Amino acid sequence: MKQLTSVEVRQMYLDFFKSKGHRIEPSASLVPVEDPTLLWINSGVATLKKYFDGTVVPENPRITNAQKSIRTNDIENVGKTARHHTMFEMLGNFSIGDYFKKEAIHWAWELLTSEEWFALDKSKLYVTVYPEDKEARRIWHEEIGLPQESIIDIEDNFWDIGAGPCGPDSEIFYDRGQSFNDVAEDDPENYPGGENERYLEIWNLVFSEFNHTENHEYEPLPQKNIDTGMGLERMVSIFQDAPTNFETDLFLPIIHATEEMSRDKKYDDDLATKTSFKVIADHVRAVSFAIGDGALPSNEGRGYVLRRLLRRAVMHGKKLGIDEAFLYKLVPVVGKIMESYYPEVLEKQDFIQKIIKTEEERFHETINDGLQIITDLIASLKQEGKDTLEGKDIFKLYDTYGFPVELTEEMAEEEGLKVDHDGFEVEMTAQRDRARAARSTENSMNVQSAVLGEIKVDSEFIGYDATEAEAKLLVIVEEDELKESTSHKEAQLVFDQTPFYAEMGGQVADKGVIKDLNNQVVARVVEVKKAPNGQPLHFVEVEGNLVSGETYKLEVDQVMRDKIIKNHTVTHLLHRALKDVLGEHANQAGSLVAPGYLRFDFTHFEQVTPEQLSQMEQIVNEKIWASLPVETVETDIATAKEMGAMALFGEKYGSEVRVVNIGGYSIELCGGVHVRNTSDIGIFKITSESGIGAGVRRIEAVTSKEAFEVFHEEEKALKEVAQLVKAPQLKEVVSKVTTLQEQLRELQKENEALSSKLANAEGDQIFKNIQEVAGVKVIAEAVNVKDMNQLRQLADQWKQNNYSDILVLGTAQGEKVNLLAAMTKEMNDKGFKAGDLIKAIAPKVGGGGGGRPDMAQAGGKKPAGMKDALEETLKWVESK
Repeated sequence: MKQLTSVEVRQMYLDFFKSKGHRIEPSASLVPVEDPTLLWINSGVATLKKYFDGTVVPENPRITNAQKSIRTNDIENVGKTARHHTMFEMLGNFSIGDYFKKEAIHWAWELLTSEEWFALDKSKLYVTVYPEDKEARRIWHEEIGLPQESIIDIEDNFWDIGAGPCGPDSEIFYDRGQSFNDVAEDDPENYPGGENERYLEIWNLVFSEFNHTENHEYEPLPQKNIDTGMGLERMVSIFQDAPTNFETDLFLPIIHATEEMSRDKKYDDDLATKTSFKVIADHVRAVSFAIGDGALPSNEGRGYVLRRLLRRAVMHGKKLGIDEAFLYKLVPVVGKIMESYYPEVLEKQDFIQKIIKTEEERFHETINDGLQIITDLIASLKQEGKDTLEGKDIFKLYDTYGFPVELTEEMAEEEGLKVDHDGFEVEMTAQRDRARAARSTENSMNVQSAVLGEIKVDSEFIGYDATEAEAKLLVIVEEDELKESTSHKEAQLVFDQTPFYAEMGGQVADKGVIKDLNNQVVARVVEVKKAPNGQPLHFVEVEGNLVSGETYKLEVDQVMRDKIIKNHTVTHLLHRALKDVLGEHANQAGSLVAPGYLRFDFTHFEQVTPEQLSQMEQIVNEKIWASLPVETVETDIATAKEMGAMALFGEKYGSEVRVVNIGGYSIELCGGVHVRNTSDIGIFKITSESGIGAGVRRIEAVTSKEAFEVFHEEEKALKEVAQLVKAPQLKEVVSKVTTLQEQLRELQKENEALSSKLANAEGDQIFKNIQEVAGVKVIAEAVNVKDMNQLRQLADQWKQNNYSDILVLGTAQGEKVNLLAAMTKEMNDKGFKAGDLIKAIAPKVGGGGGGRPDMAQAGGKKPAGMKDALEETLKWVESK
């Protein structure tokens, strides 16, 4: 067998399909840019949906790719099995209505068995087919020559997500030999497609030919498609004769680098140690790539996944004796392994390392807290005579502190406790259900529109230089049918040329009117989008009669267009200013360019300060006032990059691109419409900045007239403040307000001092009201103080003077009740806990609370229950 590196396997696959007329699609970002249904890009086909559902017609219907992907539904199995990963690479070849089963099967066999390519032993290859797919079986047997016994019917071989495109599939397996078998020879799972390690699935060919309707009917698709997936890690394990995916050149360098940092631990020491090395190698790969693609650790969504992976890896590092931040040191190793196809990890190495190191150090600060919680929890259970650690407590440690379940259970078992693993699974299931419910429920693949996909006429956008034009109407679509004429209320139109901009790249579409040659309005343009083959598709409200082949006047709303282009050009200036102020990591993550305002989303891992916002605003306005020329050049992508053009995060570009150069300050690839000179913008004003997700922040801003209106409203508000603080001039407002704040602070100090004196005076009285219950001295009183803070002051006074064994105080302000319970150490030693007492009496005031054994507090909303709560204190003590 050939000995191939991972680089060679990946490149050989792509080269083979390139030789079959396929265009190589670059690997997309792991963070979905256009698909709200996905948390991560999770397969090779995920980035090609727009081609499969007919939204866009590709230049070449044959596509191949190597796509980095993340799946997180089985994180717990990573490191324990041979092939579970969070990040993996999927090699794929795809046909959008071009070739079908025959070519897909023949080419798969050629790549796998030809001496020029992979040269696998034909006798070791098996395939599975859908029982009703007689054509696939026939091709495999009659044309490829596979014996019937090497073709296995599997009922599950039908790819279907419940709605949309679907079809039978054929999986290809490689027999690794009896030495890899983990089941008995006569085991019913000992076959290709069964649960065993001997027969390794290496490729899945999906023949997408049906549309699964909402009525659960399977209708033929307008065009048949091919979607395949080959796991790179699996193929590499075959060529490198590796027991698992982890003993390959994709993971071993990371494992060896980790060995050097561990405390005398080696990969082959034992199963548990090996598992820890695997988890670290897998997780640091996934985290490095994800951060490089713009995801950042947080407590929600994909950021939560990253945080969980990082913390899981850190805990496995501790098992190897690594008690300091170390994962960030592995980033260059990951980058070096992958640099031939994914240079971005090394290019962004410093930023990725900074994020990982910061997250590691933060987690190390919380680890000790978590360990203390486990220790206290175990001690508490033993004291109460319990023998089981509950599932909800295991889950809390796992979810809040990132402790692997096995570590928590191990510590509990070392202390002789049982663990409620079933209860933990209940909590985990509930969390998964919540996560699923939080995601979009819309279909991840739409159904093709045969009508729109078949529109092949040429249509030129001329709106860069014009907002009015005469154009010939070429296509009328009404209710998904082609028409020669229409007077229907709604229709979609394609002209031979148009000044109307189709919504794209965050810039909203133009609006306007369509007139006949007599200057009568016959339709109003309400939206413009790109048709599947790229033509501007005008969505119109018809007010007259439209006839295909006739010529019409197209007029863009000039006032709206002027506002849009000012806001669009300023987003380019803002993007550059963001990088100047925050750093090169601040990449655009989405935008909206509308007539009234602009919205700009960007990647950044901390809040932007007012000073930074002010600095960015100043930079943008200086570029506006500098009257910089805005020039556009159409060129190829390579030349554009040589010019220093910045490509937007996650965007795909064709061979010909449009470069927008703003006075040499901002150079970006952009297909939008812009002003000719920055002075046309007038003025720029940031109106808000906020976080909108994991590591993504949003700036909203306005220009021109809208910016003036914001300044005017702020000036008006400032004048009102000036009147209130009696400042004759606006410039005196700050000093006046500062003086008032100082006066207020002094008054608050005086008020606090007086309140403390009153509380102490009241304390002198209540501390005399001692009741004795079963030999225990108790003070349970209502006091007239303002808040919990003053209750705590009284408790401190009680503690210093040792007035009684137990203290309970309550105060009510309006509808709000505060309760405090305190106990001496002697009472704690006898098993009395303030937290237990407060939980017993708080319901009387309609509330709840908790705390330490020596002091606890509660809040409520039922002042009338205060007397009952204090009486309940005496009953509780007596019952003990």
